[in-house]
Amino acid sequence: MDFNMKKLASDAGVFFSRAVQFTEEKLGQAEKTELDAHFENLLAKADCTKNWTEKILHQTEVLLQPNPSVRVEEFLYEKLDRKVPSRVTNGELLAQYMVEAANDFGPGTPYGKTLLKVGETQKRLGGAERDFMHSASINFLNPLRNFLEGDWRTISKERRILENRRLDLDACKARLKKAKAAEAKASAVPDFQETRPRNYILSASASALWSDEVEKAEHELRVAQTDFDRQAEVTRLLLEGISSTHVNHLRCLHEFVESQTTYYAQGYQYMLDLQKQLGSSRGEMFPGTFVGNAESTSPPPATTSPPTVAATIPVVPTVGRAPNPATAVEGALNLNDVKPPASGTRKARVLYDYEAADSSELALLADEMITVYSLPGMDPDWLIGERGNQKGKVPVTYLELLS
Repeated sequence: MDFNMKKLASDAGVFFSRAVQFTEEKLGQAEKTELDAHFENLLAKADCTKNWTEKILHQTEVLLQPNPSVRVEEFLYEKLDRKVPSRVTNGELLAQYMVEAANDFGPGTPYGKTLLKVGETQKRLGGAERDFMHSASINFLNPLRNFLEGDWRTISKERRILENRRLDLDACKARLKKAKAAEAKASAVPDFQETRPRNYILSASASALWSDEVEKAEHELRVAQTDFDRQAEVTRLLLEGISSTHVNHLRCLHEFVESQTTYYAQGYQYMLDLQKQLGSSRGEMFPGTFVGNAESTSPPPATTSPPTVAATIPVVPTVGRAPNPATAVEGALNLNDVKPPASGTRKARVLYDYEAADSSELALLADEMITVYSLPGMDPDWLIGERGNQKGKVPVTYLELLS
């Protein structure tokens, strides 16, 4: 118990002396050992890495989980070393509601059928979102957390030790400087005319004492310098490892981008498939019409309305034979017999590249402009497209009809 009390008192004295030394340095009343420029650059690079890693980590967590209460709950589970309970994503919850609504409205009704189709797509989107969140957490968030909770804590600890070693070194330098000044003052030659022999003896004794004090201060300075140099080297090696941390984080960033690309590609494909399904269903509910804007959900306007983006595509009868809804176009399409109307054709902008499956279809390039029209009995998911002398069937889901 006595030893512990002595150690506590000693630590308190060291802490107080360091605090005084640090305060005097800030006030410019004490000398400070400066680190070399390379070391300062390493410190600045480490601080910059830590600050931006914290910001990127936090914002990525917000991106993956916007709900702050859920993030706090997951953080507590992680700190308690317990498994985070599985949660339903927003897309999966929306899909559940849509399916339940479809069952109440009647799965055989047009609205019910559409709810089931959209609900299934939302479920697939929710699954893709879950996979993306899991992949991003393992491949991106965990490495960032490991750096902040592991490497950075070690660096911070060694930097604090280095700062204490520097304060001790500067204190030893100040102590040696004071001892040498006192020794020089004590060893000054006394004036025998005005100084008694007894005072001279005391002065010589004091000079010897200050010489011993100088030797002791020099020894403490050598020890402090050695400790400081050793700690500086340890800290330098840790700081130089920040470059390796950047390489590791770069690899993790590539994996994050790949998983995010996969997620958005899946979402795009799911929505494209849904758009085709809804286009086919819309053709069954509203035969002979097509809404050019895929984002519009309002019914097509009446034939007496002025032409708009959602106007009806002109219908052109086939030449040389009577139109037969059962066989026209869907059977053997003779493109040579198909001619565009004299007026009323529509211009369309191609949204995506399309590769023709056979000679009856027209290959498309994104952003090009073509002329389109429909034929009697034609599948509502297809139109006749013309580009110069080329002609063929084109899918309506790849087009944006212009007024």
